[in-house]
Amino acid sequence: MAKEQIEVLNALDVAKTQWYHFTAIVIAGMGFFTDAYDLFCISLVTKLLGRIYYHVDGAPKPGTLPPNVAAAVNGVAFCGTLSGQLFFGWLGDKMGRKRVYGMTLMMMVICSVGSGLSFGHSAKSVMATLCFFRFWLGFGIGGDYPLSATIMSEYSNKKTRGAFIAAVFAMQGFGILAGGIFAIIVSAAFNSRYTAPAYEVDPAGSTVVQADYIWRIIVMVGALPAALTYYWRMKMPETARYTALVAKNMKQAAADMSKVLQVEIQAEPQSEDPAKPKPYGLFSKEFLTRHGLHLLGTSSTWFLLDIAFYSQNLFQKDIFSAIGWIPPAKTMNAIEEVYKIARAQTLIALCSTVPGYWFTVAFIDRIGRFAIQLMGFFFMTVFMFALAIPYDHWTHKDNRIGFVVMYSLTFFFANFGPNATTFVVPAEIFPARFRSTCHGISSASGKLGAIVGSFGFLYLAQNKDKSKADAGYPAGIGVKNSLIVLGVVNVLGFFCTFLVPEAKGRSLEEMSGENEEDVGTGEESEQSHSHNNNKTVPYV
Repeated sequence: MAKEQIEVLNALDVAKTQWYHFTAIVIAGMGFFTDAYDLFCISLVTKLLGRIYYHVDGAPKPGTLPPNVAAAVNGVAFCGTLSGQLFFGWLGDKMGRKRVYGMTLMMMVICSVGSGLSFGHSAKSVMATLCFFRFWLGFGIGGDYPLSATIMSEYSNKKTRGAFIAAVFAMQGFGILAGGIFAIIVSAAFNSRYTAPAYEVDPAGSTVVQADYIWRIIVMVGALPAALTYYWRMKMPETARYTALVAKNMKQAAADMSKVLQVEIQAEPQSEDPAKPKPYGLFSKEFLTRHGLHLLGTSSTWFLLDIAFYSQNLFQKDIFSAIGWIPPAKTMNAIEEVYKIARAQTLIALCSTVPGYWFTVAFIDRIGRFAIQLMGFFFMTVFMFALAIPYDHWTHKDNRIGFVVMYSLTFFFANFGPNATTFVVPAEIFPARFRSTCHGISSASGKLGAIVGSFGFLYLAQNKDKSKADAGYPAGIGVKNSLIVLGVVNVLGFFCTFLVPEAKGRSLEEMSGENEEDVGTGEESEQSHSHNNNKTVPYV
């Protein structure tokens, strides 16, 4: 069977970069643009939610979300994403990439709108409704991870496959940027129309009634790019690798790719060999032997990376306040605070997040996934320890700019490093019939790390003196010790990278071992096992 499938798959592997490649990047990438917008826009409006729904008369500072409510609003989407990654990853291998792809997009559209229409007569009911829709929004976003990566990898040629998959993921950066820019525009427009005094001048008057529309507009607009992409997603044909290798329909695969590549591809006659052994399953000893270490490598590196990556967000408020990007909350009205937060996050995205993604796109097929991931974890470790060990030095006002530069470089090397490569590699190294599932498992491990990073370190990084900890939180180990722990996490990620094979310049079937699966038994089979297992040693 492998011999019969070579023509259509080889045509994809050696195809020159064409317009359909860029079309696929945009169609898949707009999903990730929406994912990032929807996941990160909530951080722009959480302070506003606190002012609107948790205002306390006579309090010296504006209202804020209680710790449990803040954790729920910010974290429920992560829980939904983790569930969606596992479910839709599995479904993508069972039903086909295309059929499931539309489901995830419609779920994102409906739940983005639902989040903005969260209703209720009390703060508790509004937050509960918001959390309900954000869980299912996350569920749809979760499906986009394995499906977008798998579809792009199966459409790409082997020469530029890494750059194409990374370009899809890099759309996250533009999604974060768009969220910040849109929040700036909306808050500036409302602030010019509805002027209000600072909180310290008039606590009740500092939050105008119309401010409630701002957060709703910001979260609802996330539905637009997803809705605009739906038609084009439905027009994409099923990937040839799924049709040929999983659905076993060589004729349809050849016909679909003939249209896409605009060349004539002849489907060779398909013959079934009754003596051929049944393909091994995901939970088989054979899978464990061939790909067990690979799955452990992709899952562990993504888990460790996301602990470090998402925990860095904890320090943003301290940094922004220290360098004057965000003044004390009581000196602003509610709408001004949204504007200042959005402006600060947009600057970080513009200066470090977006460039890091596109450096990966530029270099991934030149120096390889393995080298970029090792380099990223190495420099993240260096900068984490450089921030942590002389932490008291960085707390002095004169040294804050240096702290911001090093903090930004940590983000840069996360994105020009493991944050991009952990997304790319699982879409390249597993067999077609497990590819979406294994990517879902790997990305779900990452989201588990994001939950640990976002919420575990939120408690861990609190001051050792309980009286100096944030309201509602117990004493922690402090920021300095938290940074040291994160440095150790990055060291572990560096060493776990050695479990992951290098896929640069090699076909998906060569990486997954599917070319050897059907080549006889006995000695030949042993040779194929040996060849496949050797791929654990990266080609640098």
